[in-house]
Amino acid sequence: MSKTETAAPKVESSARQKLETYRVYVITWNVGSRFPDNISLRQLLGLQGEASGDAAQELPDIYAIGLQEVNAQPQHQVLGLFKEDPWTHKAKQLLRGYNYVAVKTEQMQGLLLTMFVRRPHVEHLKDIEAEFTRTGFGGIWGNKGAVSVRFTLYGCGLVFVVAHLAAHDHQLDERIEDYKQILESHHYHVKRYREIYDHDYVFWFGDLNFRLEGNDSATEVRDALGDDTKHEELLQRDQLYQVRERTQKAFQVLHERLPAFPPTFKFKEGTSEYDMKRRPAWTDRIMYAVQPLNRQPGMQLAIEQCSYKSHPAYNISDHKPVTSDFTIKLYPNYRAPGITFSPVSVWKIGDENTVEYRKHAEFEEGPNDWIAIYGIDYASLADYVAYEYVNQAESPTSSDSNHERDYFEMPAPTPHRSHHHHRNRQRLRRQQEANEELVRLDFADDVDLRHGEQYVLIYFRSTGLRGVTSIAHISGPFVAEKRSGSPHRTEYHVD
Repeated sequence: MSKTETAAPKVESSARQKLETYRVYVITWNVGSRFPDNISLRQLLGLQGEASGDAAQELPDIYAIGLQEVNAQPQHQVLGLFKEDPWTHKAKQLLRGYNYVAVKTEQMQGLLLTMFVRRPHVEHLKDIEAEFTRTGFGGIWGNKGAVSVRFTLYGCGLVFVVAHLAAHDHQLDERIEDYKQILESHHYHVKRYREIYDHDYVFWFGDLNFRLEGNDSATEVRDALGDDTKHEELLQRDQLYQVRERTQKAFQVLHERLPAFPPTFKFKEGTSEYDMKRRPAWTDRIMYAVQPLNRQPGMQLAIEQCSYKSHPAYNISDHKPVTSDFTIKLYPNYRAPGITFSPVSVWKIGDENTVEYRKHAEFEEGPNDWIAIYGIDYASLADYVAYEYVNQAESPTSSDSNHERDYFEMPAPTPHRSHHHHRNRQRLRRQQEANEELVRLDFADDVDLRHGEQYVLIYFRSTGLRGVTSIAHISGPFVAEKRSGSPHRTEYHVD
């Protein structure tokens, strides 16, 4: 990963390839085991306008919400197997009105990362995968470490890493070791993007816990913050700046606009007043990197950190949240091989229904591919109504048996969900046509859809390897209707 940022050159649009600008909005917040019951997330998410109109056009294409110290008590982890984390749920309920879909979440103890993407981009998400690394207490408890989500969008690989590193002023060496351990332990199962820094775009953020070098007292640091000249001096003694720019012992390939906001730790809960038991510090950070030549040599990728700020109005924990707004370049004309659904005129409730699609010759069918039915206004890829496996295979066993939770996994619906799937191979028919294969898959008559409501089909390509999942196609909308009255069947008795 080159540390040299390169501005995107002007390129001519072509039918095959071109660059366009997309926006990424990153949030990090140590929530101190608090719940979001009585707070609004609108300001934090930058939602100042209405869900439609000009304001909606300026919204991000991707949200990455990384939280630390989410309440991870055993009873809440058990509940998490059956429902979303309260923070994810609250963000989803707000963002659904702005046409966002929750596409992936990853949680390890108190670390939580949730990714939202604007609905038009969902169909172009490929090779979605999550990873985690425990570092605290030798990795046994997992109270420190990192979780990440990576995916490919419009031909470019993006990875989002949220971390919580070792605390306290004197633990600088431990923080550096945490960073190295995360790099060494994070491995993905996608060709070309095996490691964090293999990606075209890297976003690394979280409560990184870097403090200030020197022996200032908490009062001296607080007082210095009132003087702009001393603010710059303090940043020069920031440990993250030191290890990234000077010693280059950690994060040296990442960029960061130096914070122009006050230190985000440590505050008295419920206030914006520093708790003088700790020296104020910029513990909560957002960094980024780009490999400008990772795709088309003559069409360089680029990233710009457009904003970087804290949000002092949020005071439920001893940290202030930090957000950063980025622009990145992607290739909107890039199309990966996939499948194409035939239009569904109407879904007859109570009948068997056949889904038909054409599989392109270059498309490699995965061993655990499945087709799911969603309500047309679905707000999460976890909100499927019913599904069928393309190959009518048994539900695959997770290859990650010690994973923290499975309630939000897309690859192969989880066994405890009550949705329908059947395994009679006669329900699948294939027919070769020129360079395509026509496939017909029957859904059983007990699929529970609502009369008069609209739905869509989503084809998931699932390799079965650590949940690597791609979206191959999303159908057009169709309506579910109850059967009209059918004639009574006549029973014949043979003596």
